[in-house]
Amino acid sequence: MRIYNLLRSKEEKAVTTRTKAGAPPGTMVYTGHRQMEQVHMHLTQYHGDFLEVQTVEEDIPTPRTEEATLWYDMRGLHNLELVERLGKQYGMHPLALEDVVDVHQRPKMEVYEDGVLIVIKAFAFEPTTRDLSIEQVSIYLSESTVLTFQEDGGDLFRSVRKRLETSSGRIRSRGPDYLAYALVDNIVDKYFTVIDQIESELDKLEDTIMRSPEMSTKSQIHDLRLALLTLRKSISPLRELMNRFSDTESRQITADTQVYVADLRDHVIQITDLVETYRDVTNGLYDLYVSEISFRMNSVMQTLTIVSTIFIPLSFLVGVYGMNWDNMPELHTQYGYFVLWGVMICIILGMLAWFRSRRWI
Repeated sequence: MRIYNLLRSKEEKAVTTRTKAGAPPGTMVYTGHRQMEQVHMHLTQYHGDFLEVQTVEEDIPTPRTEEATLWYDMRGLHNLELVERLGKQYGMHPLALEDVVDVHQRPKMEVYEDGVLIVIKAFAFEPTTRDLSIEQVSIYLSESTVLTFQEDGGDLFRSVRKRLETSSGRIRSRGPDYLAYALVDNIVDKYFTVIDQIESELDKLEDTIMRSPEMSTKSQIHDLRLALLTLRKSISPLRELMNRFSDTESRQITADTQVYVADLRDHVIQITDLVETYRDVTNGLYDLYVSEISFRMNSVMQTLTIVSTIFIPLSFLVGVYGMNWDNMPELHTQYGYFVLWGVMICIILGMLAWFRSRRWI
């Protein structure tokens, strides 16, 4: 089923590519397959002690004041007309709009004359099924506005909203560039959660392999290896993104915010190192699994070999005295049966003692 889903995803991407082939730059084509019944638009506006939140469906809420910092959070990208309306209302470049609805983008940062576009991947890991879900998030920063675009209806920025509502920290007192940083930082922090969950699954797998490996263990290792490969593919470009974010000369990003972005860059480097480490751990677990299976197989073969070796002389004796020739004097011995049993028992005990002296058992 997993392979089928991967193939289906590739087929959908190929169909989208054929659809976009030959189209002029800036053509908006939604390349995802997630569609919501209603596109939700959330507007959060704040300035000092002022904070107001509006939520509408299939429309763009109107700001109450022009002095506040505006944060539009759009959930659902299949409504291209609404995405285009919101983007053009706040001066988004056509190429930025094209990247927003193309959910197969590589994480990146693009600087335009009137704004900055950040494309990043959000992850969620389900330990019971070992599935890693991916969602592309686009963040557009302009002079006084932050636009975020999500594929799903879930709220990825719940903690940021809580900080705004409780007026905790410095987020209320700073501009939209700090809000954009806080949104990216929120997604990066969730990478640590995903990696911790994968680490926990790796520890469980190691215990299982050392205790009693099963055939399903191999597929579990493969699932975790695939999840880490996907993480690595999406996290590796973040270094370049963070370098541009912290060093850009765009007027939308102040020097004060770039200090915090530099710290976020260190987090990205740490996450990248963790992913590489756990990829090595996963490869080591697979080698351990193969070694453990081979060891158990060798143990079984050793036991069978010892049993066979013991029964070879016994089978010879039984075969010789089972021929029933008339001129075999042992057949007429009064205690021959008991003597033969005694000889066979001595052979068994002697061979077991020899095997133990050679440390074969």
